[in-house]
Amino acid sequence: MLTTLAALMPVILVIASGYLIARTGLITGEQWRGVERLAYYVLFPAVLFRTISQADFSSFPTLNMGGALLAGIFVMAVLLLGLRTAIERLWGIEAPRFTSIFQGTLRWNAMIALAIADNVAGETGLAMLAVAMVFMIPVLNIASILVLSHYASGTNPSGAKILKDLYTNPFIISIGAGVLLNVSGLAMPMVVEDTLEIFARAALPIGIICVGAGLDLGSLRRPGPALTMGTFVRPVFMPLLTYGFAMLFGVTGPALTVVIIASSVPCASNSYLLARQMGGDAKLMAEIITLQTLTATLTIPLALLLFA
Repeated sequence: MLTTLAALMPVILVIASGYLIARTGLITGEQWRGVERLAYYVLFPAVLFRTISQADFSSFPTLNMGGALLAGIFVMAVLLLGLRTAIERLWGIEAPRFTSIFQGTLRWNAMIALAIADNVAGETGLAMLAVAMVFMIPVLNIASILVLSHYASGTNPSGAKILKDLYTNPFIISIGAGVLLNVSGLAMPMVVEDTLEIFARAALPIGIICVGAGLDLGSLRRPGPALTMGTFVRPVFMPLLTYGFAMLFGVTGPALTVVIIASSVPCASNSYLLARQMGGDAKLMAEIITLQTLTATLTIPLALLLFA
């Protein structure tokens, strides 16, 4: 437990630093949007491309990891959708608010996950997590868009729009390019390798500083059923589900650690943007993101202790 906490504390402290930087006004408003775009479109794609292009996929259980993660996502999605009517009857949680619970339970913050994987498992952890992203990002993007289009009041996206969102996603592009270079057997030029390494060193601290800056403690209202479900279903049940499927698929060792990290980190910050654009409950989504990130200081170490 202490070893896990020691690995996680730097990540937690950098997130806290981002929150303090934002509150002191050192970086403000649109300046943060620029930093976030830099991390999202340049720095993290550089990390993923470099990691995937150099990874030895034969050295870890790629398909088994992907199978365990996707099985956990599928089962949780089916449970939530199956219980949607009962949730509304019992607690009065209307359809747009349900979409925030859905996103808060299934989507995950890749920036935090990459930082934790790097601290806990080093380059191997980064490579394995990049593999997890190959399986999870397309599925979660499609599922979130479909649920919002069905239950929220926004405009239903066309199939072409969904495909465009996927093939223009910088994470998916960089992962795909890395896979192509990896299987081609070509060596990356040294100057490109050195440049990407510099980008990679900047990506993780800048990315998780942005996570901290995005926390809005002032938005929190009195906890209710929707906020409670949206905050705690993910960190409590997703690691448990994925652990069960990991055991079924024979995933152990560092690969199991990465699977638990991917299933226990807080939900993605861009869930808020999707909720706002497609008619979901954006305020509830912001509250879920904030509370999940705060409680992750306890839930992630516990998940790694119990399951990894």
